[in-house]
Amino acid sequence: MDCTIIEKNLKRINHQLGSQCKLVAVSKYRSEEEINCLYQNGQRIFAENRVQALLERREMLPDDVEWHLIGHLQRNKVKYLTSFISLIHSVDSISLLKEINKRGAQDHRVINCLLQVHVASEESKFGIKADRFSEFLDEISELELPFISIQGIMAMASFTDDEEQIRKEFKNTIELHNELLKVYPKAKERSIGMSSDYHLALENGSTMVRIGSKLFE
Repeated sequence: MDCTIIEKNLKRINHQLGSQCKLVAVSKYRSEEEINCLYQNGQRIFAENRVQALLERREMLPDDVEWHLIGHLQRNKVKYLTSFISLIHSVDSISLLKEINKRGAQDHRVINCLLQVHVASEESKFGIKADRFSEFLDEISELELPFISIQGIMAMASFTDDEEQIRKEFKNTIELHNELLKVYPKAKERSIGMSSDYHLALENGSTMVRIGSKLFE
């Protein structure tokens, strides 16, 4: 493990992102040394796809780290997160929102959440379908969720080399985000872009990019 390479990658990516977009460092499959290298060079936002991995990684770093969950979240795992999680990117159902609100109440914490929308061509990806999003927002508005704070939207583009397709999917995300902002004007976050497509996400106003491999290769 060469920490100087990680340091250079971190500086380069942060320079590309500028002040308008936050770097969410995805730590999955990485060693404790690699993760600590990012931390020692100033990275404070880390993310995992799975709850168990997040709980394990959390033990490796100091308490000033902001932990995000970016992968699909099952309701029975929510209870392990709500005492400390900074942001859940992957909320995609009413039942999950209700569970997060319930567990947030028990932990006396308001939980920051993003609504994950499905804009990709792969049916296997999670998220609220675009044609259901307005209905989903209507359902939320009828609920009492005092321990939920909806911060914005999250989406994953298709796994493809076709940049025009990715641009189109990110533009679809923007349209859905505009719908969200009509209901939640403070929900400014737009979590789009990963290692393979974050340059396209920046073109489309991403406020958070979720990057793993580009930090370490």
